[in-house]
Amino acid sequence: MPTDSDETLLRLPAVLTRYPVGKSTWWKGVADGKFPQPVKLGPRVTAWRKSEIDQLIADAISRAN
Repeated sequence: MPTDSDETLLRLPAVLTRYPVGKSTWWKGVADGKFPQPVKLGPRVTAWRKSEIDQLIADAISRAN
């Protein structure tokens, strides 16, 4: 069962702090399915689930080892 911290939403600057790639690279990865899909909160507001970003990071670490 997800905890409150798993349901935290992160805006793009916070995502890019945790997974340091450029904005263009991030959006291309989203379009290509390499990175998680965003949650639309409004016409100009987009966020990502922290749990999905954490999983992306964990997968990248696993691949590196």
